[in-house]
Amino acid sequence: MRLTKPRVQPLDDADLSAEQKEILEPLGRGGRVFNIFRTMIHHPVLFKNWLGFANYVLGRRSTLGARERELAILRIGWLCQAEYEWGQHVIIGKQSGLTDADIDLIAKGPDADGWDPFDALICRAVDELHNDKMISDATWKGLSARYSEQQMLDLVFAVGQYNLVSMALNTFGVQLDPGIEGFKK
Repeated sequence: MRLTKPRVQPLDDADLSAEQKEILEPLGRGGRVFNIFRTMIHHPVLFKNWLGFANYVLGRRSTLGARERELAILRIGWLCQAEYEWGQHVIIGKQSGLTDADIDLIAKGPDADGWDPFDALICRAVDELHNDKMISDATWKGLSARYSEQQMLDLVFAVGQYNLVSMALNTFGVQLDPGIEGFKK
């Protein structure tokens, strides 16, 4: 973790207002609410508005397939060195069809040996968005041979969403939830 303790302390149940409890209630998983949500709830108006977009990107309404979406999310999390995001999305990525070999390649980048060509293009697009703030013509052409314009839009916005989340997690010092592993040491 970049920060070993939170700058913005996640709120315990006892510290939540009635409004905050109502917002967090549907986000509990197995009786617990993740640290990202317990941190973001400090600003309920921002949290509710952000959550709508975040749910779109991660949900079924996005035109991206879950596996390809998770590949992009993990790559931007890696590039941002957002260990919290990485740990959470390794689990989601595996549930979405990514393998341990895929996850290792994501950390190595699009030029590593062993990639499916289209998966490498997705990672290249993420790298270009991160480094250049746009996708190059060559990468755009390669992706759009398979992706519709809506999928291209969803890819860019997914990467942007998780770049934003990575910045927030790193800046606020959101710590790993119990049972979640970060980067391999």
